[in-house]
Amino acid sequence: MKTLIGGAIAVLFGVVGLAVWFTEFLQIITGCVPVILLIGGGFALYLGFDELKDSWKNDEGVDTSAN
Repeated sequence: MKTLIGGAIAVLFGVVGLAVWFTEFLQIITGCVPVILLIGGGFALYLGFDELKDSWKNDEGVDTSAN
């Protein structure tokens, strides 16, 4: 029951805080989006390159499942 009451209070404070500081919230989101895109894009490039290397090894006849 304490968790439920604490969660309700946190949600109430969050809604009030979001209403009061909405423009600052949008500035934070605007600043975070490019960083998230850079990190996500770099991660996708890394995974794609790793998958490409694995496919090259399989094409050469190297068995990668023999660990």
